[in-house]
Amino acid sequence: MTPPTLGNTTPGRELKRRFLWLGLAMSLGLGLLSIQLYRLQITRGEEYSAKSVANFVKEVRLRADRGVIKDARGTILVDSRPSFDAVITPAFCTDCSEQVIPRLAELLQWDADQRKKVEDLVRTGRRNAPFQPVPVRVDLTRDEFDRIAARRDILDGVEVAPVPHRFYRTNTVLSHVLGYMNEITQEEMERLSADGAKYALGDYIGRRGLERYFEQRLRGTDGVRKEVVNARGQTIDELNVKLGDNSVIPPVAGSNLVLSIDMRLQEEAERAFPGVTGAVVAIDVNTGFIKALVSRPGFDPNLLTGRVTPAQMAMLSRDPLEPMINRVSAEHYSPGSTFKVVTQLAAYKSGAFRPESSVFCPGGYRLGARVWRCHKDSGHGQMDGYNAMKTSCDTWFYKVADTIGLDPIGEMGKALGLGAPTGIDVVAEVPGIMPTSAYHDKASPGGYTKGMALNSAIGQGDDNVTPLQLALVYAAIANGGTLFKPQLVQRLENLDGQVVQEFKPEIVRKVDIPPAHRQAVIEGLVKVAQEPGGTAYRARMAGLADKNMQVAAKTGTAQVARLGTVRVKTQQMSFFERDHAWFAGFAPADKPELAIVVLNEHGGHGGADAAPTAMAVIQKYFELKKLDATAPPPRPNQPYTPSLSRAPSPDEAALTRGVVPPANLPGDDEDVKIATPN
Repeated sequence: MTPPTLGNTTPGRELKRRFLWLGLAMSLGLGLLSIQLYRLQITRGEEYSAKSVANFVKEVRLRADRGVIKDARGTILVDSRPSFDAVITPAFCTDCSEQVIPRLAELLQWDADQRKKVEDLVRTGRRNAPFQPVPVRVDLTRDEFDRIAARRDILDGVEVAPVPHRFYRTNTVLSHVLGYMNEITQEEMERLSADGAKYALGDYIGRRGLERYFEQRLRGTDGVRKEVVNARGQTIDELNVKLGDNSVIPPVAGSNLVLSIDMRLQEEAERAFPGVTGAVVAIDVNTGFIKALVSRPGFDPNLLTGRVTPAQMAMLSRDPLEPMINRVSAEHYSPGSTFKVVTQLAAYKSGAFRPESSVFCPGGYRLGARVWRCHKDSGHGQMDGYNAMKTSCDTWFYKVADTIGLDPIGEMGKALGLGAPTGIDVVAEVPGIMPTSAYHDKASPGGYTKGMALNSAIGQGDDNVTPLQLALVYAAIANGGTLFKPQLVQRLENLDGQVVQEFKPEIVRKVDIPPAHRQAVIEGLVKVAQEPGGTAYRARMAGLADKNMQVAAKTGTAQVARLGTVRVKTQQMSFFERDHAWFAGFAPADKPELAIVVLNEHGGHGGADAAPTAMAVIQKYFELKKLDATAPPPRPNQPYTPSLSRAPSPDEAALTRGVVPPANLPGDDEDVKIATPN
């Protein structure tokens, strides 16, 4: 046997070396395989498991029809129109950021910011819910729809989904009542899902008004349809038939809302109201249901329903007319002389005054070293309660305040609902202010003084009411002391028109108003509109065809600028310094049905700039009542077609551009105030 030579290897040693390298290669391969298996089964196991199922069967969400909103006669004010959204399902979007989104951006002409926003949405969707479609373009135009459809083969994971889009047929009219819709936030979705409501990213939710308050009743319940799809999420039609009859769970439509508002009366209120800003509210005195409601200016819910651009929101927020504020209930004002019904009821209740109690008016009232001026410089002479209301003599009411103090007036106001929310719920509201001596001791420097009572007695000072609150005050006087909760919705209906829920009148409380006191106040209010010299007489004569109909009314002019030694006419003042013009009343006076309040913000004089609107609405109300008694009922579910065409006034156009206009609205010779601001 030949001995091994130095430097040579034996066959056995070579074989061992080969086995060693083979073992290392196998170990490395197994290691890599283990890492890949861990990634596939543990790290992304849930995703791939779902994807393997989705490779075969995919669940498609069937959106429920959102309920429509109708007026009292069944005319459709809000419904949904057909539209299409572009959506991306992250799990099916291969090379999404590198290829698909850039291609889609080119087709839809996105800028860099829009493209980045979509990438972030898809990235979030891939992390949280990869098989849930993410809306990336809402309400496609026809051209956009065609461009996506033509390039569908290179847009993995992109689909065009039919999605109903909310349509507000009234445009800016009733916008504060109806509200609008926009996209739900992640936080809202999580919170509502915890309460059992099923929302997904990209869903719309009600904002403000009826859309918000009745969100759950309007939205209905979505259904599901199962489809056979391939790995790219594309439907395989020939295999769908194998899923059988259980492949579809139909959606359940939301309930329809039927309002108490009659759009015929609403249109008349809109037409007759001359104000740049302000409110009109007409209410059934025997039920509390609202028949017409104007808040001007309004906004177009169609523009806000969807993804509002920052530029659009900036324009709304900068608008000096503040169109997003509901002036009927979410803003309060000094009521001026319309408040005098509260002071007079408090005076009679105190026992210190009767309707026949006479006060001499020399043009003002002296308390200590100061004289509180009456609106008539020459004075009214001897005034009893009836004629003090008719001529709106401030001096008579100053005497009441000096005699009984502020607290009895404040207590009467609070009993009639002032200083507290009305409970309307559907729309936002503020409580207003009904001051008492305790209020001033806490809120006013130096505490309560008697002069504060004189200011409050004529609806100035810290008195603040909403137009809705004031309408309820006059409705309670009209019906004998019943304070109702105001309501806008009469009933909920299902898709077939069957009543699901009906809303009955709700009494807040009964106010103790002795019949003799109520009758005395109403007699004074009738003189305001029925007798020459009454502050609403000219408007009633011009506005009512039936001259025999008695209207109980009170006009008011609430100061915005402090009264000084020199009076200035309305047309000589800048817009935001002009007084607020008020009208409040009800008709018929002997058997009341309708209470109405008009606030012409910065409008001037109540008799000239608010009363004509009220008379036009009252006239229309009784015309419609007569017509409906003889005419056949209308066909339900007819879409509303606007018949209003109102051009903005010069002041309104200037203000919308952010410019404070010169004084160019017509004034009234009787209405003269000072231009010194508070």
